[in-house]
Amino acid sequence: MNVLGIETSCDETAAAVVSDGRLVRSSVVSSQIDLHARYGGVVPEIAGRAHVELLVPVVGEALAAAGTDRPDAVAATYGPGLIGSLLVGMSAAKALAMSWDVPFVGVNHLEGHLFAPVIEEPSLLWPLVVLLVSGGHTLLVLAKAPGRYRLLGQTLDDAAGEAFDKVARYLGLGYPGGPAIDRTAREGDPRAFSFPRALNDGSYDFSFSGLKTAVVRTAQRHPRAATCDLAASFQDAVVDVLVTKAARAVTDLGAKGLCLGGGVAANSLLRRRAPAAVDVPTYLPSMAMCTDNAAMIAAAGAWRLAHEGPSPLSLAADPNLFLTFDT
Repeated sequence: MNVLGIETSCDETAAAVVSDGRLVRSSVVSSQIDLHARYGGVVPEIAGRAHVELLVPVVGEALAAAGTDRPDAVAATYGPGLIGSLLVGMSAAKALAMSWDVPFVGVNHLEGHLFAPVIEEPSLLWPLVVLLVSGGHTLLVLAKAPGRYRLLGQTLDDAAGEAFDKVARYLGLGYPGGPAIDRTAREGDPRAFSFPRALNDGSYDFSFSGLKTAVVRTAQRHPRAATCDLAASFQDAVVDVLVTKAARAVTDLGAKGLCLGGGVAANSLLRRRAPAAVDVPTYLPSMAMCTDNAAMIAAAGAWRLAHEGPSPLSLAADPNLFLTFDT
């Protein structure tokens, strides 16, 4: 079965065709970074308008690359995300499903990230601890099997990626903040400044708001401090907390593997430290699977279609959608 996936939850216009829930036949992503860089972050109105302009050619390119003009189903992200962006992808997906007379499936963007390792690692052993870190979310999840999740912890304020963006903006490093901090930190000393590790209390929850404030105040007290040292020390604090809690969850719950997901999973320090912190296999997504893409949406959609059937065409976009967890 070929599933066309469409992802427009934020500022990436993406389409992909995935066969049998695993084989990626095509994956096309059109980035809007240049449109939003001048503003230091994503402007929702600009993102929505860009999706309107880009989605049709992106879908056409994905279908052509996959060698098909009529997939067996269409899956699209229906939340969480920017409401205007979600509506563009949802409307297009429903229209295509109706015109082709094929099923439509609404996919939770967060679950899409959880399916990224399913695509790239066919030999996954369950259960897995999944560290999902992006600009909008920081979650620690126990994935018992596809579609069965238990929430272990989450951020109580800023997401990790959001903290990267805000610190990068303050330090004048530009947007997107994650790659900018990563590049700059390579030249710095991570021990130059001792930043706080919040919620070091045995919980699996995260907090990055205080760390962000600590960086700002330190920079104000030390105006001659090297930007690279500030970046390296900040990044070290974020990664230390993420890895420590994820590794503890693996041990406490007897998980058979650790997976990273989301845009922050592309961070070079996180990708080095996570495997070294656990004694089980660590699944690091490729760079293409870290950022928002439609292949993971198609894979999750194929699973949902097989186990729950199609979504109603009345399904509404939900900008505040969260994952459904087992008790």
